[in-house]
Amino acid sequence: MTKTDSDAMNQLPGIKLRADKMPGHWLLARLGKRVLRPGGLAMTQGLLRDLAISKEDCVVELAPGLGLTAHLILEAGPQSYIGIERDRNAADWTSRRLPDVPHVSVQVGSANKTGLGDSCASIVLGEAMLSMNSPEHKQQIMEEAFRVLRPGGRYAIHELLIVPDDVPAHVKQDIDDTLSAAIHVGARPLTEEEWRICLKYAGFTIDKVSHAPMNLLRPARLFADEGFWRALRFIRNVIFDGDSRRRVLMMRRTFHKHRAHLRAISIIARKAPEASK
Repeated sequence: MTKTDSDAMNQLPGIKLRADKMPGHWLLARLGKRVLRPGGLAMTQGLLRDLAISKEDCVVELAPGLGLTAHLILEAGPQSYIGIERDRNAADWTSRRLPDVPHVSVQVGSANKTGLGDSCASIVLGEAMLSMNSPEHKQQIMEEAFRVLRPGGRYAIHELLIVPDDVPAHVKQDIDDTLSAAIHVGARPLTEEEWRICLKYAGFTIDKVSHAPMNLLRPARLFADEGFWRALRFIRNVIFDGDSRRRVLMMRRTFHKHRAHLRAISIIARKAPEASK
């Protein structure tokens, strides 16, 4: 890891927490992992290709995290980009890593209460954040996305998926419980049918649905997402940090345990051209 990378990791939110107390995504980031989405970089890239962001688009990203997707969005040259981040330290951290230009900003706000005006965005995007919210908060976030979008605007999500749709309730509960214990964040992924129902209840129509394996900590995905040298640095950091290694291995065991029922899903939904709520 370069000195610049090391300095950046040392400024991460929650960096001073012990490894056994840190939320899983920030722990992985501290160890050098940049791609923290369930479907990996390929699913994010596919989602952005389908959105076909143009210079006319005003994009809002909910919980931008490390800003990797934000950089990909900005490469498309939208009219504006606003990230909404709940934690002030995380917002400051991400903001410092984006271009310092008037049409790009990261603001402090909740995904269900962004503080943005009605119909101010043509695209709202959120990745790996709805899965970590309660059913009530999921619905509130989707309804907020609907409010912020202009008529005809699109809402894109990239989340954890439980398969099949008729998975037994006790299996879903075990997934919720073991994932929450492993990543130290409440995890409540849904089936495809449940994701569809939530979006439709918020007022959206579904444009496109895609699935991908949930291989976040498998070697092939690690090298595909991070590149050869970054992947090696991440592995080295895990090996030489005993406390972090125990957490990472716990997460990996949990993902492996539920491999038959855990996948990733991306959905693009649309607000009707004359929609109102």
